[in-house]
Amino acid sequence: MLEEKAGVLAGKVWEILNAKGALTEKEIMKEMKTRKAKEFYLAIGWLLREGKLNCTGEEDNIVFELK
Repeated sequence: MLEEKAGVLAGKVWEILNAKGALTEKEIMKEMKTRKAKEFYLAIGWLLREGKLNCTGEEDNIVFELK
């Protein structure tokens, strides 16, 4: 069940980044309409594991974009 939720959240983040381009954590969470960091990191982890994201910037200001 958690795996399915992770996939759905990852799909949502992928769609956001595909439409909007590079965004920060806060910008992605706003677009996802969530305040739950757990959901954000679950999705980001999935996309990183699949090799679909580039991450740049500093630790407190990471920018995520699709490869």
